[in-house]
Amino acid sequence: MLFWEVTLSLLAGLKWTCLIFILTLVMALPLGLLIAFGSMSKFKPLAFVTKVFVWIIRGVPLMLQIFVVFYVPGLLFGLRGFDRFPSVIVAFVINYACYFSEIYRGGIESIPRGQYEAGQVLGMKRSEVFFKVILMQVVKRILAPMSNEVITLVKDTALARVISITEVLMAAELFASYGLIWPIFYTAVFYLIFVGLLTLLFGYFEKKLSYYKI
Repeated sequence: MLFWEVTLSLLAGLKWTCLIFILTLVMALPLGLLIAFGSMSKFKPLAFVTKVFVWIIRGVPLMLQIFVVFYVPGLLFGLRGFDRFPSVIVAFVINYACYFSEIYRGGIESIPRGQYEAGQVLGMKRSEVFFKVILMQVVKRILAPMSNEVITLVKDTALARVISITEVLMAAELFASYGLIWPIFYTAVFYLIFVGLLTLLFGYFEKKLSYYKI
């Protein structure tokens, strides 16, 4: 009976893990593209500010960023900040958007300039060239590094426990107060299944894009 009680408790924690994962991806993927465009902007002040922001976010641990979002508004300005779960989402979205932006930027800049010029010679607008000619090539090139970041996100969701979000790992740690250590190791099963499903999904996408050879 104890095994099933632990399993149900971990499944309840897995709900929060999945919510953090899904919400982060939904918001960070498009935001990362906007940040990438900012860092590649020909307007130098915008490009400089964007690159400095990305440098700061990538250089500071995600755990510290969670603390900043949750505690700093109240400590410095006396404001009521975000609640615990929104604080985690804000920190995760900003952090992963910056990492995704660098992946996007690398993929976009890897496409030869001649393809843009050829599209414009054919009378296509720059936006049409990007979405109709460049985009799928970029997707093909960034799929592997993007899959690594997405898998890392699954494991990083455990950091939500630092401000008492009861995700799957914290749900297991609660049993340690009763002298039960094995639930902590049991969480590995949940993470492995989660990552395994993502690996199969990305493998499917790679096969779908295999017609395009770089």
